[in-house]
Amino acid sequence: MEGSQPGNRTRGGRGRKHDPDVRLSKLLSYALRHGANTLGLPIRSDGFVPVSSLLALPQFRSVSQGDVERVVSNNDKQRFTIQQSENGVLEIRANQGHSLQVEVDLTPLGEELPRQAIHGTYLHHWPSILQKGLSRMNRTHIHLSPELPGEDGGVISGMRGNCEVAIFIDLPKAISDGIPFFWSTNHVLLTPGDADGLLLPKYFLQVLQLQPQRQLLLAKQ
Repeated sequence: MEGSQPGNRTRGGRGRKHDPDVRLSKLLSYALRHGANTLGLPIRSDGFVPVSSLLALPQFRSVSQGDVERVVSNNDKQRFTIQQSENGVLEIRANQGHSLQVEVDLTPLGEELPRQAIHGTYLHHWPSILQKGLSRMNRTHIHLSPELPGEDGGVISGMRGNCEVAIFIDLPKAISDGIPFFWSTNHVLLTPGDADGLLLPKYFLQVLQLQPQRQLLLAKQ
């Protein structure tokens, strides 16, 4: 992360923007996380949608079932699950990140906590987060990661491009205050936050700016 050159990031970003599999992944993410009802998709309560219904939409007219299966199997963040239903229908769902009210498979955190829980964001969001806390916004959960980018191959979930700020959460304190945490099927740490959908600044252990240079923005006293 720290050694990458700006020019390289620009070229890489432009290449990914025009990669058809990246474009398809974004189309799937929108349809399955946010737009199913607007698009008229028959989404079940557990978030699954028939692949055939997706492919019938105009925005998927140049996409085949094989394209969908390839994107699901090659996605390094395991954003999607694809399966055959009991009736033999191929169906797909997003594993997390929904603004739709769906019941995806979540596992309560349990007694063994990860050594750290981190939310990644951009530097320009930090002043508002420091004042108000982390918000789940229009999603059902706030997304956290047990690893910083580059640590054991880990990445901070939900970030587009390079993460600029890492917010470390005091899990024991939040849990003792009754805030639930879950693992998604693709090992993303999720929380709905408090009753207002927030993780307040009192739960911030420390905040580390990663880019453009590393520096500590906040440390718990």
